[in-house]
Amino acid sequence: MTDENRASYSVRRKPRADFATRADYLEHELQVMAPKRWRPNLPFRDYRFEFEDWVPAMAATIGKIVMVAAIVAAFAAPLGLSSEFVIENVRFEMLIAAVLFVVLISGFLNPTSNLAGTHGPLIPLIPLIVASGGHPMALGIMVGVLGFILGITKGGSLLAKLTSNGVCGGLLLYLGFIGITAQIGKLFSWAESFDMAHIAFVVVICTIIMYAWLEHIQMRWLAIPLGSGLAALLAFALGAPFEFTTEPGIPNLNPAYWWGEDTGWQLGLPGIEHFIAVAPFAVLAVAMWSPDFLGHRVFQQLNYPPRTEKVLMNIDDTMVSASARQAVGSVLGGGNIASSWGTYIVPAAIAKRPIAGGAILTGLLCVVAALWGYPMDLAIWPPVLSVALMVGVFLPLLEAGMQMTREGKTTQSAAVVIFSSALVNPVFGWSLTVLLDNLGLIGCKDRGRSLGHTGRWIIPGITFAILCTVMAGIGMFPGLPALLETFRVLD
Repeated sequence: MTDENRASYSVRRKPRADFATRADYLEHELQVMAPKRWRPNLPFRDYRFEFEDWVPAMAATIGKIVMVAAIVAAFAAPLGLSSEFVIENVRFEMLIAAVLFVVLISGFLNPTSNLAGTHGPLIPLIPLIVASGGHPMALGIMVGVLGFILGITKGGSLLAKLTSNGVCGGLLLYLGFIGITAQIGKLFSWAESFDMAHIAFVVVICTIIMYAWLEHIQMRWLAIPLGSGLAALLAFALGAPFEFTTEPGIPNLNPAYWWGEDTGWQLGLPGIEHFIAVAPFAVLAVAMWSPDFLGHRVFQQLNYPPRTEKVLMNIDDTMVSASARQAVGSVLGGGNIASSWGTYIVPAAIAKRPIAGGAILTGLLCVVAALWGYPMDLAIWPPVLSVALMVGVFLPLLEAGMQMTREGKTTQSAAVVIFSSALVNPVFGWSLTVLLDNLGLIGCKDRGRSLGHTGRWIIPGITFAILCTVMAGIGMFPGLPALLETFRVLD
C-alpha cells in the first residue's frame, strides 16, 4: 500500500448514514483504516472515536485495577508490606501505564501495538521469586530486555507462524475453561464467606441468560458493562456487603521513594545477585508472551471482517512496547509485570473496533480511577470483577477456540495441548504440542513437511528444551524437585 493510500482514511471513510446497519459501518471503518507504525496517528485524521470504544476501555480499566493489585499484593505479602502500600503502588502503576504508554504508543505512535497490560499467569510464581531472592526492579528490567530482544528480532511472530490452528485453538479452549471455572469458584467462595452462597448462584445464572440474549440480538460487545452492572445490582439488592474505602488522591510519584531502603518497597536498588536470582523467571515470563499474544491476534482475526489485516495487532511491535513499558515502569517504582492487555483486546475485537480510539479512552479512565479512588473499590468487588472477566475474556476465548478446532485434524493438536497444559502449564503444553504438531506426529502431516527443517523441529525443539530447562530449574514439573534448589542443597 502506498503512502498516498495509507493517508487517505479521512477520504475513504463513509458516514454512518450510508450503511444499512451499524455493524456494516464498523466493518467498513476497519477496512479503510491504514494506521502508521511508529509515526504520528491523529484522531479524526487516521481514526475516529465511536461509543463502542467505551466497552473495551471500561473492561480494560476494571481488569487493570484487579490484575495489577494481584501482582503487587503477591510481591507485598512475603515482603511484609501493608495493603495501603498495595493500593498506592497500583494507583502509581495505572498512571504510568495510562500516560506514558497506553495513550502515547497505542493511541498515537503505533495503533497496531496492543496495550501493555499485566502478566496474570506469572502471579502464582511471585512468592517463589521473592523466596529465591528476587527483586521487583531486577525482574522487571530483565523481562523488559529479553522481551525487547524477542520483539526486534521478530521472534514472537516467528513462533506464532509455527503454531497451527489446532494448537492455538486448544490453548484458547484451555485458558477459557480454566478461567471460567476459577471465576465461578472465586465468586462462590466470596459469597460463602458471609453465608450467602445463593447470591453467587443468582448472579451466575442471570449472567448466562443475559449473555445468551446478547448473542441472540448480536450485541455481545455490551456483555461487560451490562454484565458488571447487573452483577453489582443483584449482589447489592440481595444483601452482599459493599462500601467505598479508597479516597481520592495522588500517589507518590518519586522513584527514590519507591526504591528507598526504608520507604516504598524498602528494598533499595537491586544488585547483581538479584538479577541472577530472577533470570529463570524472566525467561519463562517472556516465553509465556508468544502463546498469549498469538491468542489475542487470532481472536481479532476471527471477529474482524475480511481485508482488515492492516489493523490487526502486530505481535512484535506489541512485544517491543510491552518491554519498554515494563522496563520504564519498574525503574520508576511500579510492581506490575507487563504482557498484552487481554481485557482490552478481546472486547475490542468483539465490538469490531481498532486499538487506537479505545486506547485513549482507556488511558483517560485509568487516570480517573487512579486519582478518584472510589472506582477502584467497585472494580475489585468480586461480583463485578468475576462477571466482567467471564463474559469479557473467558467465554469469548472458549468460543474462539471452538471455532478454530472445527475443521480437519485440528482436534488432535487441540486435545494434546489441553492434556499437556493440564499436566504442567500452558507454556509447557504449547511448546510440546508445537513440536509434535510440526514434526507431523499429530495434526496435519502435510503442514509439517512444508515448514522445512528449521520450522519443523530445530526452532520448536530448541524452544521446548530451553523452556523445560527453565521450568525444571524452578520446580514447575509436578512431583519433581526444583533443580536449582537441589544444587543448593548439594553445595
